[in-house]
Amino acid sequence: MKRTDLRNIAIIAHVDHGKTTLVDGLLRQSGVFRANEEVRDCVMDSNDLERERGITILAKNTAVSYQGIKINIVDTPGHADFSGEVERILSMVDGAILLVDSAEGVMAQTKFVLRKALEAGLCPIVVINKMDRNDARPEEVLDEILELFIELGADDDQLEFPVLYAVGRAGWASLKADEPGTTLEPLFKTIVDKVPCPEGDENAPVQLLVSALDYDSYVGRVAIGRIRQGKLRAGQQVSVCKRDGAIVRGKLLNIYTYQGLKRVATEEATVGDIICVTGIENVHIGETVSDPANPAPLPIINVDEPTLQMTFQTNTSPFAGKEGEYVTSRHLRARLYKELEKNVALRVQDTEDPDVFLVSGRGELHLSILIETMRREGYELAVSKPQVILRKDEEGVLLEPLEHLTIDVPEEYMGVVMEKLGTRRAELTNMVNSGNGQVRLEFVIPARGLIGYRTEFLTDTRGFGIMHHLFHGYGEYRGEIPGRSRGAAVALEAGSSTAYAMGYLQERIRFFISPGTDVYQGMIVGENSREQDMDINVCKAKHLTNMRASGSEGTIRLEPPRILSLEDALEWIDDDELVEVTPKNIRLRKRILDVNQRERAKKHRA
Repeated sequence: MKRTDLRNIAIIAHVDHGKTTLVDGLLRQSGVFRANEEVRDCVMDSNDLERERGITILAKNTAVSYQGIKINIVDTPGHADFSGEVERILSMVDGAILLVDSAEGVMAQTKFVLRKALEAGLCPIVVINKMDRNDARPEEVLDEILELFIELGADDDQLEFPVLYAVGRAGWASLKADEPGTTLEPLFKTIVDKVPCPEGDENAPVQLLVSALDYDSYVGRVAIGRIRQGKLRAGQQVSVCKRDGAIVRGKLLNIYTYQGLKRVATEEATVGDIICVTGIENVHIGETVSDPANPAPLPIINVDEPTLQMTFQTNTSPFAGKEGEYVTSRHLRARLYKELEKNVALRVQDTEDPDVFLVSGRGELHLSILIETMRREGYELAVSKPQVILRKDEEGVLLEPLEHLTIDVPEEYMGVVMEKLGTRRAELTNMVNSGNGQVRLEFVIPARGLIGYRTEFLTDTRGFGIMHHLFHGYGEYRGEIPGRSRGAAVALEAGSSTAYAMGYLQERIRFFISPGTDVYQGMIVGENSREQDMDINVCKAKHLTNMRASGSEGTIRLEPPRILSLEDALEWIDDDELVEVTPKNIRLRKRILDVNQRERAKKHRA
């Protein structure tokens, strides 16, 4: 059976090349919204963190209609850290739109998402977006795309990709680079003509691979997936083929399909439909909903293994329990294991300490988004510095994860970037001078070498540099990499910080706090100008006497503090330090708070 009335596609691209904006245009021009309806930009980015950061974190489903044909569209993340989302979503579709910026061209994540699409056997439609940019170079970008297809081993059918030129924000697409369009009609037509129809036997025993999960407070767990064969009806008895081979019986309550941004209840769904089902409480991603009389599992979704790990533990600082709602190890453990149900690229392990959990993910962004989500939900915790996951091959050689790093910088900053990356064991693999004062540098660098580098890079390039990286593979361990070059300024006693104390210290200390901040012994309040840690008293007050007035020494002028974001804090800390995360604050601290115990531990390690 061929579903000529249906198409399933994913939109894939490097971050910020315009995926979500293009979906906005498709939704508007398909008549999803009322004429007088107020619609915000990037309507698919429904998560608060997505809207704040301007990135897509979770894959989203929507559907539009074109000339009586339903088009299911999945908007996917561009960051490699969320590649688990990309991999499982590509299992639901028959085609993909590869979006590439007309000026930036092929970038690190373009390569990643295209590789995943080609591995899934999809034949992408190429859309060169942002054609209204002054520095657009569509012909050169098209050559880069073709070279990338060849490099990734695309077959003959995949190499015959259709090409369109578009401005997603203005809502037009064209088949010719030098002829601007007026609507997205050419893209709609190309999708219908080039994306294969879903195929399958609707009379065979039903098979639905669960590719995503959601939760509804009224109906409980919602399983999202595509029907490979057979039919499903509301109220039907089904079997769930578990990841461990077990078969569990269940009953569907409701079936929903997508219509625009809404889920619409339906009595029946068949081959090719992307649907949501409710009523099966214990279903997980990668499992198959099947016929109870003939349960037949589909292949489980394979997701690349994590490369970075860190510990999550209960907050043990003197301020513990003052700002969070969920503060115990029981709360923390339950939340982390719940995250595993929908975050397929995450791993969680218990440790010998019941208050500490080892959490592994794809990268710093992947893990920091989880931490930020938890703190907004009311959790209080402390996390360690991220560490790469090392392996050994069959011959016992130590291997470490390597990243493919792409950097775009003005020529005058090229020297300092190469010098800094050299100390981080990076190997230059390619250099392209674009001729307009910009240089693109490509490196293979240990993942360890990137931890803590982003802030340094932005400082070295005065904010003009752009860097992107993706997983390259495992390679032989490349030796030690120098750590942080500056020590921590650590509070010596508890109290409230004063401008008087901080004023005398600011020549040597770059502070992370403002006057009037509550601190505790062992809390990191700033960065020392030298390599060693420095214990300081930031709570010292000015004592008044009858010999001098309170203002006799003039006004103290303090430099503005450096306020660290969560990502900044994770990059900055060292092995003997933690980031304390609460719903209201992000603090840095030493693992051992007492200064005397810290000194004894240091001597013991030496």
